[in-house]
Amino acid sequence: MGEPLLNAYDTRSTTTPPNHAPPNHAPPIGTPPASNGLAAAAVVVGTAGLLTSVAFVGGPLGVIGLVLGTAALLKARRTGTGRGAAATAVVTSSLAIVVSGLVAVLFVWYANRTQACYQPDSLHQYTECVRQHLSRN
Repeated sequence: MGEPLLNAYDTRSTTTPPNHAPPNHAPPIGTPPASNGLAAAAVVVGTAGLLTSVAFVGGPLGVIGLVLGTAALLKARRTGTGRGAAATAVVTSSLAIVVSGLVAVLFVWYANRTQACYQPDSLHQYTECVRQHLSRN
């Protein structure tokens, strides 16, 4: 008869069979990119912690974001996705913890310096008392 029939898996074939991607190439068009949902959650929690760190809520949120961000970094090491977001989460969460700590220290210092002013008769007396206590060394 003439030419032999070649099947789709014949190694002598020079063309790639239909609907078969060559190895080590990008995924087909329309395939969603791999994502690291843990990193996204960590960024959200870390950012919320940083934004609320002045109100003391940011400290606990920062701790949660730091744990999630660290777990996301470990996942990114395995999968290769979400490394930037995980690093951002770790940084924002760490900043939230530091800012919350500084606000707490400042609050305690202020309360200690002005404790004699807590029984004022009016707001004007309170502000004068605070001004006197904070201005003396």
